[in-house]
Amino acid sequence: MAEPRFSRFAAIDWSGAQGHRHKGIAVAVCATGDAAPTLVAPPGASAWSRDDVLDWLLCQDTSTLIGLDLSPAFPFVDQDGYFPGAPDSPLDARALWKMVDDASAADPHLAVSSLLTDPEIRRHFRQHRDCGDLFPGGAGRMRVCEHGQRTMGLSPTSCFNLVGAAQVGKSSLTGMRVLHRLAGRLPVWPFDPLPPHGPAIVEIYTTIAARAAGIRKGLSKMRDAVSLDTALANLGSQPHRPLARYDDHATDAILTAAWLRANADRAELWRPQAMTPHIARTEGWTFGVS
Repeated sequence: MAEPRFSRFAAIDWSGAQGHRHKGIAVAVCATGDAAPTLVAPPGASAWSRDDVLDWLLCQDTSTLIGLDLSPAFPFVDQDGYFPGAPDSPLDARALWKMVDDASAADPHLAVSSLLTDPEIRRHFRQHRDCGDLFPGGAGRMRVCEHGQRTMGLSPTSCFNLVGAAQVGKSSLTGMRVLHRLAGRLPVWPFDPLPPHGPAIVEIYTTIAARAAGIRKGLSKMRDAVSLDTALANLGSQPHRPLARYDDHATDAILTAAWLRANADRAELWRPQAMTPHIARTEGWTFGVS
């Protein structure tokens, strides 16, 4: 039997909120075996910053599969571009990451406020009291893999929507700044091919882990020890160490790290049928959508 590709697994619950440090960021790690994932404490502070996570990522040198809970790119395939009609609309995800980071260079803490005031770019987004005229309404534009998520019974939201508790656009945009700074230093699948050894990043959707752990639709969030341990057991994991505080971010990260460990060697998840080379280069893919 072939040796497992990864020996360590990490899941990062991300935040696109304004400010420096965020209780909405959580990092959980586990090794092969069945010990429950544990939370990684933020360095020298009570909460993580996005810069802290970037530094932590750059320090990873073992064969760690790292899941980031954010969308690494915008829809492209549906309209043959991220920002159709905009001058110099990026042609692939790496160019998109650079555009987002360059446009937000003056924003501290890897925020993206400057980008969202650009008169052409803002037309594509739904923001608070400012719905761009090129935002199509309804659920908004979706990536190909997000249509796949819907087929699985999940409820993804458009990355162009920046309003409401379920929005993922701000997390995605701030995450793109991080991904740009990782370029050439840490591979991000599927924009980069999976290397034969060393760490790699994938996009995760924590609800996929919740469903696999037996948490039914409408009850995806775990806010107590018993619920978390029940879900972990369904993924073949031992009970977790008690937490100081049970919130969605900590429990999502812990459960998803265990799910990554249980699913990292499923070959079909690395070769999704609907993912073409063009999609892999422009939109990316959510690990777990086959």
